[in-house]
Amino acid sequence: MSEGMQALLLGILYWFADARIGYTLGWIFRQPINLAFFIGLIMGNMHDAIIIGASIELLYLGLVAPGANIPADEGLASCIAIPIALKTHMSPQAAVAFAVPLGVLGVFIDQIRRTVNAIFVHMADKYAAECNTRGIYLAATIYPLLVTLPLRVVPVTVAAVYGAGAVSAFMKSVPQWVIHAFEITGGVLPALGFALTMMIIGRRNLLPYFVGGFFLVKYAGMNIMAAAVFGTCMALIHIQLEKQETVEEASGDE
Repeated sequence: MSEGMQALLLGILYWFADARIGYTLGWIFRQPINLAFFIGLIMGNMHDAIIIGASIELLYLGLVAPGANIPADEGLASCIAIPIALKTHMSPQAAVAFAVPLGVLGVFIDQIRRTVNAIFVHMADKYAAECNTRGIYLAATIYPLLVTLPLRVVPVTVAAVYGAGAVSAFMKSVPQWVIHAFEITGGVLPALGFALTMMIIGRRNLLPYFVGGFFLVKYAGMNIMAAAVFGTCMALIHIQLEKQETVEEASGDE
């Protein structure tokens, strides 16, 4: 596959990831670890793409959008940082540090999208007054998607074509200690994701699961698949116990 075709597919991938087609599935699809799978297919390097994507995922692990305002765009960070990291043979730690400003840049792009989409809100109001359901559908879905197509595709495509060369030249020009500082920063940043996750959990009865799971994976040498299965089982057990406690409390009140 040519470099231009790869760049175009990466841009389309970012557009589709941020299309928000289905709130839950859309939110899951735009996560770095999931985007890394498709980026690996496009770039022909699945192994390294997944490793870099998993490292970036830790940074955005506890990311929430209060009031629907995103603090960072993990989709843009992934679709630019992972391909460039693969082309320049960047370490996962350095890729994490590189992804941070890209995530912030995505917020400004999203603000442009919101500003333009305000036009379609008024358009939908007009169609609603006319009882034009087809017009409402077009104003609510199709028109916003068409407007965001260049807004999403162009930045990622351009970055994929020219970004790798610029980053590679930069990496060769800076001293080794600066690159090492990027790697250290990238290694520390995932701790922010863990801290945000702990704040979101917030409930004291759930924190032991988080802490226990972390140390179990860290010191018991448990791989990702085993940790996922074990964590799912523990979550199901916890839900069942909470349901049982709720039923018992309801029976006691009666």
